[in-house]
Amino acid sequence: MSKQNLADMIGALDCLAAAGFAVGAEWQAVHEICQAHEGEAPFDWGHALCHRIEGDDWNADYWYRRAGKRRGSGTVAEEWSVMKAELAAHL
Repeated sequence: MSKQNLADMIGALDCLAAAGFAVGAEWQAVHEICQAHEGEAPFDWGHALCHRIEGDDWNADYWYRRAGKRRGSGTVAEEWSVMKAELAAHL
């Protein structure tokens, strides 16, 4: 995993957050980044968050398991805050 790829995902997720975590162009950008890095835990976690936003809990839970994470009980925004802090520590 390159630091640049991780930074790209964080930036894309920040754009998605600014868009209110709505499914749309920003969501698609994050999803594509995550798919391009399938099998790398940070990107699988991002993939999980995408499907949580989409409302596809089964698919989200699959990606959470692949990332070694569990779906948070808080809001998507709260999960993104925790996720961003953890991912930024790897930059």
